[in-house]
Amino acid sequence: MSRQQNNRAGRQIRGPQSALTDFLASHNISANQIRLDADARRRAAEQENGASSSSNQQQVAEDEVGESSTVTTSVTVTTRTSRRKKDQKVIDKIKASKTYQKRKRNAGEDDADDDLLDTLLRERAPLPGQMDNCANCGKRFTVTAYSRNHPDGGLLCSPCGKEMDKDAPPKKKPAKRAATGPVGRRRQIQSKILDGTFQLGAKSLMTLCIETLAKNIDLAEDLGDLPQPVIDKIARKLSKHRLLNPTTLSLFLQPTADEVCIYDGAKLSADDYIRIFQTVPGLKRLKARNAIHFKDEVMDFLVSRKTELEDLYLHGSNLIAEEKWLEFLEKKGKSLQSLRVYWTDKHFGDSALAALPSSCPSLVRLKACHNQKITGEGINHLAQLHHLKHLSIDLRNHVHSDVYVNVLSSIGPNLETFSITREIELDNTVLDAIHNHCRSLQKLRITDSDVMTDEGFARLFTNWENKCLLFVDLQKCRQVDSANPRQNPDNIGLCDRGFKALMAHSGRKIQHLNVHGCRHISAKAFEEVFPSDGKKVYPELKNLEISFCEEVTDFIVGSIFKCCPNLHELNVFGCMKVKSVRVPKGKILVGVPNALGMVIEGVDDDEE
Repeated sequence: MSRQQNNRAGRQIRGPQSALTDFLASHNISANQIRLDADARRRAAEQENGASSSSNQQQVAEDEVGESSTVTTSVTVTTRTSRRKKDQKVIDKIKASKTYQKRKRNAGEDDADDDLLDTLLRERAPLPGQMDNCANCGKRFTVTAYSRNHPDGGLLCSPCGKEMDKDAPPKKKPAKRAATGPVGRRRQIQSKILDGTFQLGAKSLMTLCIETLAKNIDLAEDLGDLPQPVIDKIARKLSKHRLLNPTTLSLFLQPTADEVCIYDGAKLSADDYIRIFQTVPGLKRLKARNAIHFKDEVMDFLVSRKTELEDLYLHGSNLIAEEKWLEFLEKKGKSLQSLRVYWTDKHFGDSALAALPSSCPSLVRLKACHNQKITGEGINHLAQLHHLKHLSIDLRNHVHSDVYVNVLSSIGPNLETFSITREIELDNTVLDAIHNHCRSLQKLRITDSDVMTDEGFARLFTNWENKCLLFVDLQKCRQVDSANPRQNPDNIGLCDRGFKALMAHSGRKIQHLNVHGCRHISAKAFEEVFPSDGKKVYPELKNLEISFCEEVTDFIVGSIFKCCPNLHELNVFGCMKVKSVRVPKGKILVGVPNALGMVIEGVDDDEE
């Protein structure tokens, strides 16, 4: 028979009783002691019940009890010795403690040393993996590193620990500490640059006061008679830090005010928006971003009041039904001069645009962005808004270019702003319509077109009777071909001719220019528009975006700084040839592809 078979047979012969004995011995429990104690309790119970016994039996019982005491003492000494060998490290630690030294001095006897160690070992919390009794329910459980302490001492089992966690107050998370030192300051500066709030030099007194007020907004009771621009800055600051709530909203609701701006209304309820119209009866201009609770009941209350809004700006109010929009336009549209609607899903559509010519005859500004229900049929109705001066469209549905041509041919002469974003299939017919009909444009935005060509842009800006543009955004008007991204045989998008024609027409007055992603503008065209000798000057240009124009180099960036004396910010993200350009003092260069990332203040040109 093999060794494994002998072991298996031995285990079978030993039986469950022997296995129980081994289990008790492994946990320092004497089975013999348990049996003797049980016999002693049983005999004591018989004596209490009046059971008769002879003197001999009593003597035998006393002898057995004596033997039991002797065995108990022997077992206790054996158990104590084994435990002390096993927990020698714990015993050494207890002996080194002040509690042990103090109690030993008070005991004073040699044989009290072991008893004192046993007492301290029992008082000591069991280690993870050992068994202990729950201080609450008394159930025996295995101690882990996550066992909770009972307030009166001892440990709790897992169920009792969970029940105590439910009753305990929630722990406060430690406040995040702002990054300090050079790294923290640089990170804050870069964040302000990307937000467009960075300012060179010391902060103004008004800025410091607004920041102090925002930190202690809970102590403010009233904003007093501050001018509207200052109140607007306070509202922006509170919204940036998510501090605008029903309590702080009351600071901006003055009965004599005619304008309320809410830049983050996520924490406001429908009752809070109703409170705006109740508190400010003469309200003329309302701007609410993230106004998710501006619902039908708010619109019903607005319609029932005598409030005559001239400017309504709603962002994210996608819970207003289309019927409520039509009711509002019918009853309150005559005084409306500006309507800007963002992110309304499918509740602001063609029917609302169709109602504008009759309901809003004085409408001057219209902006509809991220509206999924507006189609070309609704855009066609805008041709009847003869007083419209500012038109901005950002839709999810494709609108044919002929629709925009029809609108431009009707209201183009009065337009000062024309913005069409993310319309991929917009073609040159729209550019020709702008050239033929628009004479008062100041702001032009056409983005993401992969059909318009460089020839169309050149025709638009060549011999155009329109005055100089102040704002031009033609980002991502380029060819989209993943197979041949750098080859553009048809000159799709804004290329050399269109770019040079644009700067020749509007370079003297242009303030903001964005050609982000127009990667087919060559280095030669940039050098011709921004010569290194500085003979061509663009005095009004303050913000220039040329990110992902691959031909831009350090030389071109240096030439741009020479030709644009008042340039404040230049973005060069994705221009991998820009590496070590010298930035003039007071200029901001954003997006340099190196470890620095941003150059805020360089060497003044006069010091060279």
